[in-house]
Amino acid sequence: MIQTKKQRFWRLLLSYGILILVILLIIYPLLWAIGASFNPGKSLVSTTMIPKNPTLAHYRELFAGKPSLQYAQWYRNSLKISIFTMLGSLISVSFTAYAFSRFRFKGRQTSLILFLLLQMIPQFSALVALFVLAQMLGMMNNHWLLILIYIGGQIPMNTYLMKGYMDTIPRELDESAQIDGASNTTIFLRIVLPLSKPMLAVVAMNGFTGPLGDFILSSTILRTPESYTLPIGLYNLVNQAQGASYTTFAAGSILISIPVAIVFLLLQKNFVSGLTTGGTKG
Repeated sequence: MIQTKKQRFWRLLLSYGILILVILLIIYPLLWAIGASFNPGKSLVSTTMIPKNPTLAHYRELFAGKPSLQYAQWYRNSLKISIFTMLGSLISVSFTAYAFSRFRFKGRQTSLILFLLLQMIPQFSALVALFVLAQMLGMMNNHWLLILIYIGGQIPMNTYLMKGYMDTIPRELDESAQIDGASNTTIFLRIVLPLSKPMLAVVAMNGFTGPLGDFILSSTILRTPESYTLPIGLYNLVNQAQGASYTTFAAGSILISIPVAIVFLLLQKNFVSGLTTGGTKG
């Protein structure tokens, strides 16, 4: 019994040690970015984690409206693309996952395998094709084309995840509803979707954060400063041969996290599994 308690103690100590290490690895660069955003100057050479002379000049510079720095416009563009990608992903993934989960049709298994295989293909392998497509359609610098591409990229893996979650929802609920005269649409909207809120929250989070962090695909389609998203615009701040501002880049990157934090706080109550426990009729 004493040996068991000792083993439990060392296991807990190891677990907490790993958790603390992971937290430090996450927080340390974040603290440096926050500190850099309040440091005067443009270089990171004299930057300290705790600024000696903190200033808000870099945050004011972001919204100063200079021709070379259209941060507010980039912020709006990113939010527009992220919000519509999130909504489009939720709608498309919900319908496709429900179809794969509840219906049996020819090519169903092949399609699921294809969805899984598509995730193994790197995104940048399709950049040339997407660039040519955008030019052929005359939709270069078009946010809606980028939104459709993002939604299409979200469908395969998220459908696979959502379908697996919907499979755990008891079919007895569907059968009971059908006996009461409910259609497939009613079952989908009033039974399956409400019970799938945890996975819907995951899909929403993926759909929102994906465009905010994407640089390669967005830089292929968006070529004018007015159409830039935040990753492209901020990259140009530190890619200039003259006048590169790393501290302003740090301030801009910190502000990107605000909408992500808000969306997470709104969805966190849904990041809970087991909502279907006890859902079947007794």
